[in-house]
This record gives sequence, structure tokens and C-alpha cells, in this order.
Amino acid sequence: MRQLDIFDDGRDLMRVNEVAAAIAGDDLAAASAALAALQAEFPDHAGIGPASALVAAMHSRAATPFGDAGAALAARDELESRLAPAAQALLGSDDARRWLAARLRALAARAARLPWQASQARAHAAGLYLAAGAWPEALAAASSIESWRRQPQPLAWAAEATWRHLGADAGWPLLAELAWLAPPRAAALARALAATPHERRLARWLTAFEADLDGEDHDWLPAWLLVEQPLLAGPLAAAQAQRDSPPERAFRTVLALLRLEREGRQREIAEQRRLLRDLHPGLFALYLKTR
Repeated sequence: MRQLDIFDDGRDLMRVNEVAAAIAGDDLAAASAALAALQAEFPDHAGIGPASALVAAMHSRAATPFGDAGAALAARDELESRLAPAAQALLGSDDARRWLAARLRALAARAARLPWQASQARAHAAGLYLAAGAWPEALAAASSIESWRRQPQPLAWAAEATWRHLGADAGWPLLAELAWLAPPRAAALARALAATPHERRLARWLTAFEADLDGEDHDWLPAWLLVEQPLLAGPLAAAQAQRDSPPERAFRTVLALLRLEREGRQREIAEQRRLLRDLHPGLFALYLKTR
């Protein structure tokens, strides 16, 4: 919880902080009493608006499952457009994030029975759990969608939840599959993952990829990674086939080259090198530089 600059030091600040502390602690009775005290003493106070919105949301909290995607979308829109700014203004970043995450989890639980509809993806429990930072629940919800590995949004949810919950080695195969299926989504997800402090290596690799293969879509990223970081062959090898596109064939070709080089099978190495050269001369040139 933070003390807002818009509040003058004194009794009004104390009252506002009492409301904020009760809301952050999810104590409805205390929050209602503290808000009433603030309204009684300082009826025109700037903190009453956001506090009233948050306390009202606590009062009206429901647990019944959503009847349809429209209801879930409306609840999410209310949370993101009205309650999130109010929480940020009153509670500060950390407490607001925790308070909102709890509400997102509750919305996700209410949305758990809704069928997957690509046109209403924001209503699905997987996305709500992901927004709440509930990685295991998000992964379970995403992977429950039929043919989730063949659909960009569920695959993106699963890739992010896996990476954040189980780590990069577990997440790499799904990120590779997403790169072949939906390169722009993969690029956006990779940048989001790279923005976290413990993913500096990923940030460096993305920068290097974009410099080496300037103008290429991120469906070439998995193959480039194998060339530049052969130790990633272990986790990346688990990536399942998608569309047999040239970037995916290049990836499989580099995987084969790494194996053949370990085994010293020169004739087959020469054949795979020709395949890689035909698929992407620039990537082939980068590969030769490492040999």
C-alpha cells in the first residue's frame, strides 16, 4: 500500500490508509467501516471514488459460474477498465496487483465451464488465470482445449504458462511450435518473456536473431537458435511438427546436422548441409561460421 501524493498529511490520510489497508487485506467489513468513516469526515475527498468502487466490487463478489461468454467478458471488462485504475490509484502497484489477481482467479473459476470460442478468447479461463499469474491453472485450462497445439491462442497461453511455471527448458518446445504456427504471436510472447529480469539471455538472443536475419519472421527463430546455441537442441527437440514450413524443415535439418556431426557421418552431413543451404542461404552461412 502507498500513500498518495494527492492526499494531504493528516487525519484524511489516516482515514484513506485505513480503507486501503482493509481493501488490500480483503476484509469487507473493515473496508466498509473505514470507507463510511472517511465519507463522514471528508465527504469530498478524492479517495472516496476509487475506494467506493473497490468496496462495491467486494460486496457484489459472486461465485456462480458464468452462463455464457458475454457475461464473462462483461465482468473482465469491468475489472480491467474500472476496478484496475481504482486499485492502482488507491493501493499502489504491489497491493493492486495482488488484489486484482485474486479477482481474476475468481473470474477464471467462474469461467471454467465455458467452451472455447476463438472469437471470445478473453472470456476463457486460461487467459484469466494467465492474467492472474496462476501459471499451473492457466496451463491446465489451455491444454484442456481440443487441438490446443494447433490453435494460436491456446498454444500461446500454454507456452507462456509452461515457461513461467516450469522454466525455459520446458517452455522452448511450445514457443518453437508457436513460432511456426503464428510468428507474430511468438515474437510478442518472446519479447514479453525477455522483459523479465531473469531472462536476459533470451533478450540478447532475440536481439542477435533480429540482427542476423533482418526482416525474417520469427518462425525462423528456432532454427537460428540451434545454429547459435546448440545446447538448446535438447529441450527444442521436443517440439512437435506443425505445418512442415521451410522454417520448420530448416529446424529439423539443423537438428539432424548436430546429431550427424556428433556421429561423424560425413556423407550425410554434406547432404543435410545442401538442404539447409537451399532452405535459407543466410542461415546456412551463419551455420558455416560456427564450424
